[in-house]
Amino acid sequence: MAVIPHNKLNQPNKLGNVTMKIIDPHLHLFNLEKGDYQWLKSDNPPFWSDKSVIEKSFSEHDLQLTSPLELAGFVHIEAGFDNQQPWREIAWLESTCSLPFKSIAGINLQLSSNEFEQVLTKLGQFKSVVGVRDILDENALEYLCSAHVQENLAQLAQRSFIFECQMSLENIAATEQLINILNKLSQLNIVINHAGWPPEIINDETWKNWQQSIKLLSSFQQVSIKCSGFEMVNRQYPLAWQQQVIQCCTEAFGLNRVMLASNFPLCLFKESYQELWQQHQHLPILSTIELQQLCFENAKRIYQINT
Repeated sequence: MAVIPHNKLNQPNKLGNVTMKIIDPHLHLFNLEKGDYQWLKSDNPPFWSDKSVIEKSFSEHDLQLTSPLELAGFVHIEAGFDNQQPWREIAWLESTCSLPFKSIAGINLQLSSNEFEQVLTKLGQFKSVVGVRDILDENALEYLCSAHVQENLAQLAQRSFIFECQMSLENIAATEQLINILNKLSQLNIVINHAGWPPEIINDETWKNWQQSIKLLSSFQQVSIKCSGFEMVNRQYPLAWQQQVIQCCTEAFGLNRVMLASNFPLCLFKESYQELWQQHQHLPILSTIELQQLCFENAKRIYQINT
């Protein structure tokens, strides 16, 4: 893979005065008065010294972009509003948001089959819900090996719900188990969150494992991937590294199954919402048409958003 020259990282805005529409496919809004958000409390993990930056309420009015950028819609990813009653978060969103949006609800993949079905039925009554997420991360292999979890994933496939998969793809064993599931459940649509946590050091053993997983998963047409969340690993991640990750994803998945996202408000650990999307405009590895695919068209299609 070619290394991107540093002198290309700050090229002029390639859009000029042309408006660039954005559908942000991965963000979170908080209502600290109504929701639980146990993970946001300072005495609970993750123990980030700068957690106060995001320990506040955020609404869609905080998603400010200026010309030539225009936010045309978004996908809200569950944020721990109420892990026991995930529909409460959806009800709040649908009562307050005016922009076109879809939502990914929280769910516990280890619920009994009957309980899981009941939660899906309740979530299915909301017009914005298109899928669910249960963060796998360090539990990925254990969860994916569970016959019970696989039965619940089959329920998702039957309802055409997206499964937002958050796990480290450098974990080859977990990736192989996910592939086994995909081979059994050809109708299960999966979106990989945060590019599968790419390692910080390019071309070491963990990077090669991550890259191998990316290539293996890309062979399944029902799998897409979002590039975001890098600030959770490194608050000041290098732009050249970020662009190598994006390039690796587009080479494997093609331009029609990769999305660029913000992970707002966690992106504020590094930069403003405006600055993040401006940075994407300057990607030397993408043309204006390709940017429109990764920042708008793919999310519109994958999440069925009407703008």
